[in-house]
Amino acid sequence: MSIDSDSAAGRTLALVTDYYAAFNRGDWEAMLAFLTDDVAHDINQGGRETGRDTFRAFLGRMNRSYRERLENIVVLSSADGTRAGAEYVVHGEYLADDEGLPAANGQRYVLPGGAFFDIRDGRIARVSNYYNLADWIRQVGG
Repeated sequence: MSIDSDSAAGRTLALVTDYYAAFNRGDWEAMLAFLTDDVAHDINQGGRETGRDTFRAFLGRMNRSYRERLENIVVLSSADGTRAGAEYVVHGEYLADDEGLPAANGQRYVLPGGAFFDIRDGRIARVSNYYNLADWIRQVGG
């Protein structure tokens, strides 16, 4: 895919694509560099957390309990580049118990997901993640 990096939409497409490439490499510091200091993170079926350091702690919790990679990533952008959306398929393994969820014993799962983004000054200012938690629980045997 060719991205027109001269347009606002193209820069946003590249930003979100690079963010997910860092995720798939497990390069958390690169992911964090794409975020504003005051990033808002809406957790699937949960609350909102704010700030890059809080997001770093979230990534640490996720890294402890899950090994995931995203495939079939499709990113869309508004013409002005201030909003974006992504759809993907999560291929994961549940490694360690996560609070309030079923016990982990290496269960594998495949789950469609998506996210919405606000972009400000060339960085991600909000990421809101969505997936079907009931489907995930069914897949891990909860």
